[in-house]
Amino acid sequence: MAERICVAQIGGAHGIRGEVKLKSFTADPMAVKDYGPLMSEDGSASFEIEALRPAKGHLVARLRGVSDRDAAERLARVRLFVPRERLPPPAAGEFYHVDLIGLAAVTADGTEVGTVVAVHDFGAGDILELRPRAGRTTIMLPFTAAFVPVVDIAAGRITVAPPRETPAKARGE
Repeated sequence: MAERICVAQIGGAHGIRGEVKLKSFTADPMAVKDYGPLMSEDGSASFEIEALRPAKGHLVARLRGVSDRDAAERLARVRLFVPRERLPPPAAGEFYHVDLIGLAAVTADGTEVGTVVAVHDFGAGDILELRPRAGRTTIMLPFTAAFVPVVDIAAGRITVAPPRETPAKARGE
């Protein structure tokens, strides 16, 4: 299990006074400020949220020590982490995305499909990215009960039900 969890990402500057656009990955987006100082991915920088407010499609944060637009712009795309122990344990049926990375993906009959390499959210719900053992092309699969009926972190695998391909004739090709 990962020792640190990504809870937010800075999107860029907001205005001229050093505020930043912030995308929160916490269940309650405003709770990102409750987890104490946030660290950059490499651990070289620490950020404390002094003020936080919702905006359309993101949050706006004022970070201690960031007082102008230039400083805020330098933080664009910085991912922010906290130690796992600061976060509540996931409830039954919930998972931190980082815990899914590296799990084997198998079908109900045990056929290996690949390995989870990423979890994405493009706005319509979580998508698992799977890398097959052979080949370079990854597979994207909705992270829903219909497509991923079993998640077994302890066993290091998920059971997947990939969609069946529609025959070309049925699609009108």
